[in-house]
This record gives sequence, structure tokens and C-alpha cells, in this order.
Amino acid sequence: MQSRPVTAPATLCLVLVASLVAADMAFASQPGFVAGEVKPAGDGPAVKVPGGWMVAYDETIPGTEITFRMMPIPGGTFRMGSVDGEEDRTSDEGPQFDVSIEPFWMGRCEVTWGEYKAYMAACDLFKALESAHVRTVTPENEADAVTAPSNLYDPTTTFTNGEDPLQPAVTMTQFAARQYTKWLSGLTARFYRLPTEAEWEYACRAGTTTPWNSGAAAAALEAAAWFADTSDETTHPVGEKEPNAFGLHDMHGNVAEWVLDELVPGGYGRQAALPQPVSAGLAAVWPEHLSPRVVRGGAYYDEAAQCRSAARRGSEDIPWKDVDPNLPKSPWWYTEEPALGVGMRVVRPFSPPDLATRRRWGDADIESIRADTADRLQQGRGARGLVDPKLPADAAAEGFTN
Repeated sequence: MQSRPVTAPATLCLVLVASLVAADMAFASQPGFVAGEVKPAGDGPAVKVPGGWMVAYDETIPGTEITFRMMPIPGGTFRMGSVDGEEDRTSDEGPQFDVSIEPFWMGRCEVTWGEYKAYMAACDLFKALESAHVRTVTPENEADAVTAPSNLYDPTTTFTNGEDPLQPAVTMTQFAARQYTKWLSGLTARFYRLPTEAEWEYACRAGTTTPWNSGAAAAALEAAAWFADTSDETTHPVGEKEPNAFGLHDMHGNVAEWVLDELVPGGYGRQAALPQPVSAGLAAVWPEHLSPRVVRGGAYYDEAAQCRSAARRGSEDIPWKDVDPNLPKSPWWYTEEPALGVGMRVVRPFSPPDLATRRRWGDADIESIRADTADRLQQGRGARGLVDPKLPADAAAEGFTN
């Protein structure tokens, strides 16, 4: 059969689409888990959990040579929010409350362009599969469909600070970030998602109670973060600055990172009024509005105070898409300068939830996002598709190659 080419980066092979896959396989066969009571040998971190140990592992995006590292984060309880006296503290950062966290893995670094471009390339492959009537999305299976972002109309804005494979990916909306995690979950048969805000702050602090995980003085931040004083007004390849105690790089600065939560008036008043400690699930604020949604950690253009462990920023969906000429405006991309410092990081919970909950983590959560996505797909901008681990063989059988 004659090969039919699909436009995609050279590092990609065939697997560029995904749907959620049942997580019922034996956990002992999953990467990042070592069964037994004896702590695994080696210098890497190990977290004791029922039946064994969570350890660091490298995940390769199937169909590519792109690899990223996941770090084990121990469960625990911490005090969330800022304390009186922190520079530029805002009312949104309090009142403080106690949060209990279950163990999870978190990306050692922010998602890079190398990783995110693999997802971007799914747009062309989805369209090719649809044209070939292969793995067709139907009303019966569309709950598992993943949307791929539209090809960039003008890449110069998105790539203002470069597109090196090791630089953090930027300008994606929270919806696109969530679909990325759904895509990744399908490809790997492991459940990846965004962190909740509580999980993010817990991981960032790594046991510290100071304004930054590097200490109480802003001067100590220079060794740990790309921010206004150190960045030369651009993003930098991930992992170059010193990690925190959990082995996580760039939790302060470089790019701010999406979390699940909506930024609501009153700060943490609801959570502080609950019996303490509050579980991370109860602490989370599932979005009900397009914006503001929370990004954490500060960006390369921020001052040290905006990069504190407790600092919060709300997204501005319409202003961040101001020059987008399309109607509706893209549900996947931002076009304005603030979004040049907005990216993402993935987590994988030790105990994955049921299928319905996994879908909720990945999908659009309000009607306007669903409507705008459907409209753009109808225009042929963006694409959606289904996949499971059998996709490489199915795609090869149809002759789709790079």
C-alpha cells in the first residue's frame, strides 16, 4: 500500500492521538512503583505507599523519542496560603488553612515544546484518520475523544521567546492543557492530569514555610528561578536552576503553571471554615466560569514577590486573546504577552479515579468552551480523534507515516 504522509515534527512517529484508557491493570507493572517492604536501592527519592514504594521514572511519549521525568511526592499535611508580612501578599492568599495531600508523581520540569509539539501535531493526524474513515468519532464514543489544537495561524507570537524543544511550552489555554493531559493519558494508559492548587503549593513548598522554597530572602531565589532579575526577559530551557527538596525544578519563575482551580472572591474562606485538615479534593475549586482560573509560580517577567510559593494569578481569557481575529476565538491558544509566561506541569496520582472522574479532569467544564470548540472543529480548525494503545498498528496498516 502506498504511504500517505502526514505533516508532523520529525521526532514523531505514528501515535499522536489519544482517548482515556481503563486503569485496571496490575499496579505493580506500572512504572514508578516498586513492590515490597524494602526500600529500593539507589540514590533517587522513594516514597513508602501501601504494597511498596513510589520512585522516580522516565516516561516516553509513545511514538516519539521524547522523554520526561516524573518525581514521587509524599503525602502529608501542610498549611496553605501566605502569612502576614510576606511582601505583596494579597487577600486572595488567605486565610491560611490545613490541607491533607495524598501521594502523587509530578513532572520534574514544566512541559516543554518538545512534549507539547507532539500533541500539536495530532491535529493533522486526526484529520487524516477522519478522511480515511479510520477510528471514527461517533455519538457512542465521543466522550473519549480528544481535541487537538488548531495549527498556529501566526507562530511568531507563540514562539516569541523561542521554540527550543527544552524550553517550556506556553500560551495554551487551560482547556488545551487539560486536553493535553487526556491525550497523554490515552497514549500511556496512565492517568495524567493538572495538579490542584493545593497539590501545586504543597509540591512547591516541599516542606518549607518560607516565602520561596529557596528560603526567606529574595536573594536566594536567584539560584532557583528564572524571574525578572535573572531571566533576560525570556524563558529558558527547563531544569537549569536548582531543584527544591522534592527534586522539582522551576517551581518558581520561568513560566507560571496552570492548576485546576478557579480564582474566586474571598480567597480561602470556604476552605478555612471546613473541619481541618481539608483534603485536596475538597479544597479544590472546580471552575464554573471561563476566567479567572489560577496559574501558579510566577513567570520570567515577574518580580520575586510574584513568584512566592503562595502567590496566585488569575487568567484573563478575553484580554489574553485580544488580537485573535477568529470568531469564536480559539479555545486552545492565547495571543497576548502575559500568556508568553503561562505553561503547565503534569501530575499522576498514586490512586487513579474512576473513568467518569478521569474524563472530568480532561474535558471542557463549561458550555461556552464546548460550543466554541465545536464551532472551530466544524470550520476545520482543530481536530478530534480516538485512540488506544492499538493506534500505532492501526495507523501503520493505513499507511500513515511521517
